[in-house]
Amino acid sequence: MSSVLNTVYNNYLTTYTPKSLTRYDTHKKSELRSVYNSIVKLNKEAPWYLPTTSRDVQSYAVNLKESARELHNTIAWLGGLEGSESLQKKSAYSSAPDIVSANFIGEDLPSGTPEGFSIEVENLATSQENMGLFLPEGVVALKPDTYSFDISINNMNYEFQFSIGEGETNREVQERLAKLINNSSIGIKASVLEEEQRTSLSLTSESSGLPDGKNQIFSVSDERTSKTKGTVQYFGLNYTSREAADAAFKINGEERTASANHFTVGKLFEVELKALSPEGSPATIGLKNDVESMTDNIRHLIGGYNDFIKAASSYLETQSRSKALLREMKNIAGKYSNEMESIGLNLSDEGTISIDADLLRRAAQQTQDSGGSFDYLKNFTQSLLKKSDQISLNPMDYVDKTIVAYKNPGHNFVSPYNTSNYSGMMFNFYC
Repeated sequence: MSSVLNTVYNNYLTTYTPKSLTRYDTHKKSELRSVYNSIVKLNKEAPWYLPTTSRDVQSYAVNLKESARELHNTIAWLGGLEGSESLQKKSAYSSAPDIVSANFIGEDLPSGTPEGFSIEVENLATSQENMGLFLPEGVVALKPDTYSFDISINNMNYEFQFSIGEGETNREVQERLAKLINNSSIGIKASVLEEEQRTSLSLTSESSGLPDGKNQIFSVSDERTSKTKGTVQYFGLNYTSREAADAAFKINGEERTASANHFTVGKLFEVELKALSPEGSPATIGLKNDVESMTDNIRHLIGGYNDFIKAASSYLETQSRSKALLREMKNIAGKYSNEMESIGLNLSDEGTISIDADLLRRAAQQTQDSGGSFDYLKNFTQSLLKKSDQISLNPMDYVDKTIVAYKNPGHNFVSPYNTSNYSGMMFNFYC
């Protein structure tokens, strides 16, 4: 059962949540208890309906929940979980954004802490790549048999077994091996490259940098494998065409290294290295002023809102209930549209919001000079937060379904029906 759960969970993460998790995806016991109590209350009053078996509907419901999670996290990142702190988050700047970008992830800058630092990129972190031999698209030169090879990664050893049939081509076997490795989710991405009617199986580690005490991230061998050997040499899978390397950089002139190009500095700045610095020309990372931070926060908020609207709109032709969701979201924005138009935020007929950057900047400056605040935007943010939480809690509310019976009001028992129906979608086709 544990292996089935692991497979389901990995499929969920790779299919529906390709974006990395954030600190807002972790929760206290009290928050989890609150979610549980909300589910209990929801299920107690919800009608009974037939569970859906359509893959399209299942994908829609799961993606809807994930889109709501993304909107929630965007608002949380802007300080929106506390109404009074909404849109007050400080923003970071980089003097060379093409070389290094930065985000401010602290709640506030501690007293006495410098507002910025210099960083010079000397070397980018790289992943390991094993480039196989480019072989003609003809029949495999290996005899039909059951073969296997081992991949060692993260102190684990994985054996891959496969068969080569009579008349199979090099490309067919390479594509089958790429699919086999990718589906295993061991931290290696496999692909088939083509060049002048020849194909090669390429293996690239998902992580970068060198593990402690090692000179490579993974290795491929069939010397001690359980089935017939010979495929590693034939396909050239053990040739490392690019070695893994750590990132090397200087912060305020001090030499530093990191295993990835994305890391944090002092638990205050989130930094991403993109290119090498010109010699002797470090980039400066610091905090923007209040006006620039405010306009950045508003742009992030509107961007998160628009991303959700676009995600929901993509199902208009296939999921009839998505129209109701878009109507509700547009009604939320419409309530504040007059005030938002005055600062350059314009609501379209489709429900998305466009930004007049110049007007927004002038409005932010005037608000800052007068000591005012965008209270209506904070109210808009809190309305979006409440709606995203509701959708995340019960995405099935926006699925077209057949209701079997309504419960007797005031005489209901707690039931896990709705929750188990949604959760079961992740188990379909595995159990």
